[in-house]
Amino acid sequence: MPAVTAQEAENWLIEKIAHRLGVATAEVSREVYFDELDLDSTEALILAGELENWLGFELSTTTLWYHPTVKDLAVYLAEESAQRAAAA
Repeated sequence: MPAVTAQEAENWLIEKIAHRLGVATAEVSREVYFDELDLDSTEALILAGELENWLGFELSTTTLWYHPTVKDLAVYLAEESAQRAAAA
C-alpha cells in the first residue's frame, strides 16, 4: 500500500470526526485535543478501528493518547505509513 501523507490523514480524520459529531468539517479544529471534541472512548475506539482499516496496519492502543490532536496524529500516521511502505 502506498504511503499516506499527513494532509491525507488529516483530511480523513477531520471528515470522520465531523461525521461522528454531526458537524461540518470546518468545525473540527486540527489542533484541539480529541477529548475536547466530545468523542467518548467507544467512539475513539471505533475511529481507531476505521483508521486501521484505511491504513492497512494496526495502531498501538496508546496512539491517540500520545498524538492527541488531528494535526499530531496525522503527522505520526504519515511517518508510520512511510516507514511501512519503505519496508514492503
